[in-house]
Amino acid sequence: MLQKFQPRRLGVFSALFDLGRFRALLRRGELGLVFAGALAGIASGCAVIAMSFISRKLHSLIYGITDYERLSSAAMAIPEKSILLIAPIAGGILMGILLYILSRTRKKPMVDPIEANALHGGRMSLTDSILVAVQNLISNGFGASVGLEAGYTQLAAGIASKFGYKMQMRRSDLRMLVGCGAAGAIAAAFNAPLTGAFYAFELIIGSYSILTLTPVVVSALISTMIARLLAGDDFAIDIDHFGAIVPADYLPAVLLGAFCAGIGILIMQGVAWVEELARKSSIAPPFRPALGGLVVGLLALISPQVLSAGHGALHLNLSSEVALGALVGLFILKSLASAVSIGSGFRGGLFFASLFMGALLGKIFAYCAPYLDHATLTPAVYAVVGMSSLAVAIIGGPLTMTFLALEITGDFPITALVLAAVITSSLVVRTTFGYSFATWRFHLRGESIRSAHDVGWIRNLTVARMMRPDVHTGSIDMSIEEFRKNFPIGSAQRVILVDKHEKYSGLVLVPDVYASPIEKDDEEHGLSDFILLRNEFLQPQMNAKQAAAMFDQTKSDALVVVNDLIERKVIGLLTESYTLRRYSEELDRRRREVSGEL
Repeated sequence: MLQKFQPRRLGVFSALFDLGRFRALLRRGELGLVFAGALAGIASGCAVIAMSFISRKLHSLIYGITDYERLSSAAMAIPEKSILLIAPIAGGILMGILLYILSRTRKKPMVDPIEANALHGGRMSLTDSILVAVQNLISNGFGASVGLEAGYTQLAAGIASKFGYKMQMRRSDLRMLVGCGAAGAIAAAFNAPLTGAFYAFELIIGSYSILTLTPVVVSALISTMIARLLAGDDFAIDIDHFGAIVPADYLPAVLLGAFCAGIGILIMQGVAWVEELARKSSIAPPFRPALGGLVVGLLALISPQVLSAGHGALHLNLSSEVALGALVGLFILKSLASAVSIGSGFRGGLFFASLFMGALLGKIFAYCAPYLDHATLTPAVYAVVGMSSLAVAIIGGPLTMTFLALEITGDFPITALVLAAVITSSLVVRTTFGYSFATWRFHLRGESIRSAHDVGWIRNLTVARMMRPDVHTGSIDMSIEEFRKNFPIGSAQRVILVDKHEKYSGLVLVPDVYASPIEKDDEEHGLSDFILLRNEFLQPQMNAKQAAAMFDQTKSDALVVVNDLIERKVIGLLTESYTLRRYSEELDRRRREVSGEL
């Protein structure tokens, strides 16, 4: 009776104090996903602010600048120029020590958000994400020519993934939550919620759907509000005044987009060339960052604007008139510093560096504007178009960079101009090169990932999971009479033949043996006349897509599965019809998950 009159607990509030109820709340429907996205946005905003604060403090302590100055612009006024050379070398030594420790303690490669969503269903290691963020802070804090965006997205997505994993969220929801973390990180880093949201859709989740729209946008908005509350306009990019846009301006914008695409391809290949040069050298990996820091330091002695991501240098060059020779020289120095920094082992990305270099390319291109009839664009507009075009060539995401231009300028005519340029740049890169910077590095590692589309489930649908282990086997030395005695008609459709060492030797169809006019005492003909697929077989680690291609190649409706290429021990049999059916079932289930039917 007493239990009857006890007050009932309120659903949502009690769920917050009950882990089981909280999990059910998050999995209940779209409102639960929105709530999870909001939490990811809060974590992302705090992560970005914390990393930015630490980076500023490192710049202040190491280079002696104030907390309100940007390194790439303030370093020019540093009286003791030797610090420009010493600091990157010291950062390289520290990175080398950390790389040596990690090589001894961690064997698995660290997974970034794109790889996590493409192959691992959104699962990321929070420990690895923190280590990446620490490496990024050391690299950026000591002046290496890399931005913090890689650390922002890695840490924010890692926190979101860990939370989703603890809450036992479904695979599709966990992938979406990783996108929420990345969206919040980019939104807070650039004070641009639309940019962050479409960064997640295009680069991290790999697709757009109604189900993912609200959680991702909520995460980006909340993260942006937190960044504005704690840092004000510290992350904003200011653009100088610009004039009106006329139809004749689209031609130079498209030409600039194509030009930036070519330069972007060269930059990505330059980074790969530096990495390949480092691998082929006799320099051990822990010593490479110090050597890279030496090169960056020497470049910084020529122009301190190559240091760090380049926030201060970007504003400096956008707000002032710079000679053509100075722009070209600075672009070459910055591109070299970025390629050497990443190629030698510093941790970071090229997001902001590509914006800075794109702005330089835009202003360089502006010197050609007088030779284009009826073009009215100002250098500031060319800088915005160049920023977006080079960034989309290297990073990817045409809509991401278009919305970044919109949120920077607040001008729709310029945004339409940028859209034309970034589509051109993206098209040129995809048709001639085929990779963004992240997917190009996956390619160099031997991965076939081209985007964040979920292909991990295909890899998990392996031959080992689909094959039948109960198979009929016989000796290759048996006669036709023995074969017919051991395998009567109707007892089996196929018999797998093995030699005396249990090594796979071929496949025989039982009806073919019985349909043959060969007599059982015919010594000229034997069982070898019926053996098929002597060297065509499957291996257990193959996935469904590879198995389907093998069936198509051999024109067979069933293939034997062997353990490896050396022993060739028979472990099972797989049919084409079952493979295609399982593949179709999994594909339909993934589509239903994405559309919100599950």
